[in-house]
Parts: sequence; C-alpha cells; structure tokens
Amino acid sequence: MHLSVIVPAFNEEKNLEKNIKKFNNFLSKQPYDYEIIIVNDGSIDKTEEIARKLSSQINKIKLINYKINRGKGFAVRQGLFAGQGQYRLFIDADNATPINHINKAWPLFKKGYDIIIGSRNPKDAEGARQVVKQIFWKRFLGISGNYFIKALAVKGIWDTQCGFKIFTKKAVKDIIPKTKINRWALDVEILAIAQNSSYKIGIIPVYWKNNPPSRVGIIGYFITLKEVIKIKWNLTRGRYK
Repeated sequence: MHLSVIVPAFNEEKNLEKNIKKFNNFLSKQPYDYEIIIVNDGSIDKTEEIARKLSSQINKIKLINYKINRGKGFAVRQGLFAGQGQYRLFIDADNATPINHINKAWPLFKKGYDIIIGSRNPKDAEGARQVVKQIFWKRFLGISGNYFIKALAVKGIWDTQCGFKIFTKKAVKDIIPKTKINRWALDVEILAIAQNSSYKIGIIPVYWKNNPPSRVGIIGYFITLKEVIKIKWNLTRGRYK
C-alpha cells in the first residue's frame, strides 16, 4: 500500500459524501495503490450513515467509528495508526485544501523529508494563499496564536494548523505513539516532537478555501492555546522522549 488518506469527521453530513468522492476520483487516477479511512468522531448527524454507505460502495474506503466524540486529535491519531500505507496523509473533511496538493510532496520525500505539511502562509512557502479568507476575529486569533505557538513549541513554522499533513510510515510509528493531545493542538504536538527528534520537515504551499460553517469557534482557539501550554510543559519535562 502506497498511500493512506485519513479523514477525521465530526458532523460532516453536508460535506462528507461529495468530498470523499472527490478524493477517490483523484486518487483513482494516480499510479499507486491507496486507501481512504474515514474516522467518525462521535457525530450526532448522518455522518456515520453516509460513511457506512460509502465504505460499502467503494472498496478503497474504510470506516473507523466512535460513538462518543473524543476530539480531532484522537481521530487523526487512530486513523494514522490504522493506515497501511508507506505514506499517510490526514486531510480535513471539508476539502478546504484540495487533495491534489499531495503531488507537490513526492519530490520532497525523494529528497529525504520525513514529514510534509501544507501551509497557507507565504512566509512558510512562496505561493501559499487563502482563496476565501476567514472572518476578522479568526484571522486575528490565528495570527496571535501563530506567534504564541512559535514562541513556545514549534520554531520556524508560521502555519502549524493547516489540515494537510503527510508522513512516512516510519515517522508515524516513531512520533504518533508519543502524542498526548486529543483535540485541536495535535498538529502542534506532532511538529514539536518531530523538531525535538530532528525529523526533517518539508513545507508545500497550498491554496486554502475557508469553510464558513467551520466548528472551530472562539472557544476552540482558547482550548488550543491551553493545549500548546501543555505541550510546552511536556517538552520541558522531557515527556516526549
């Protein structure tokens, strides 16, 4: 198996079917074997029903189902563990970052990178952009949060939160078991552990379209900041060794 695509989903009944079919349509045209793993994180809408239908119709699609919401970080972690691919991508179910960006990653893996992340910030990679920008308060908190994350946990990366990250099988096996965060800051934790362990991280520019109904509300931002403080504490205490 070349590629596993992990799609965490919580109450994604409006997006899931069309976007999973987009992912599958793109991947079916690529010269490698793949699987798509939907991780239903305790959705209370029709996400589970839709995911089950898709997995029964398309043999490349698998479902991991949780009845109780455990958090995006938990869902991503379980999906990465379940994947069989030599490379493992996690991507947001809303398709804010189109899956075809993965073709930018392959040349970097050939150069020896262990992790490739998508960035919406041109400070990370020339050509990165947001097609539909977030509302003001999200932009403000996002920018402030980026400085906070850079100061405490992840050096030199402006966009740690883009939902488009690809790992080698080895990176998954070495890094993911050390993670402890179950919600929004798992991305930060993964990158902090990777940097602390001298893994080679590559960045690709992506174009990203904001999804206005996104469930990352203002409370989610402050939960993330609290988790970042916890990550810093864990780093200081050597808990990621």
